[in-house]
Amino acid sequence: MRKGTLVVVSGFSGAGKGTVLAQVLTKRPDLYLSVSFTTRAPREKEQDGVNYHFITREEFQARINRGEFLEYAEYVGNYYGTSMQVIREKLEQGIDVILEIEIQGAAKVREKLPEAVSLFLVPPSFEELSRRLHDRGTDTEATIQKRLETARREVKEIVNYDYIVVNDTIDRAVEEVLAILTAEGCRKERRLHLIEGV
Repeated sequence: MRKGTLVVVSGFSGAGKGTVLAQVLTKRPDLYLSVSFTTRAPREKEQDGVNYHFITREEFQARINRGEFLEYAEYVGNYYGTSMQVIREKLEQGIDVILEIEIQGAAKVREKLPEAVSLFLVPPSFEELSRRLHDRGTDTEATIQKRLETARREVKEIVNYDYIVVNDTIDRAVEEVLAILTAEGCRKERRLHLIEGV
């Protein structure tokens, strides 16, 4: 049986990762979207265990001490982390896993699991990114400015990713992500088991 593929998805805050991935999952329900742990407060309509596992800083620290995270990082004052056990179980079952994480976490995943495929979602321009962050209506102006500053620093890290997906329209971004998933599933390393013993 083939192992699942781990696909790491990053992008600027406000680039539309959640929206694009939600559409991808409707077209590929066989994928598993990893649910990260975070210490940040839930946004309106976010559900515990669906969008994130919302936990306290103390509980997060205890999980760090027990070595339970594949990766974890602090981003804009909050911790985010991925359960090592859940990811390994899904991959061993042959299930492809989508991991939506920020740049620091993605670098740690590539260190531990270099076979992971990575893609970075970008808006068509910084002006569009600013507009989307403002239109979201979930952050203060100071937080938006902090997110834009962070995005300007993050640009330098995009070269470490395998693919860049431009989210100019959701439909096109979804098509590109699906095309990447299809191409990665066709790699010889993932299909050699089909011809063994022939």
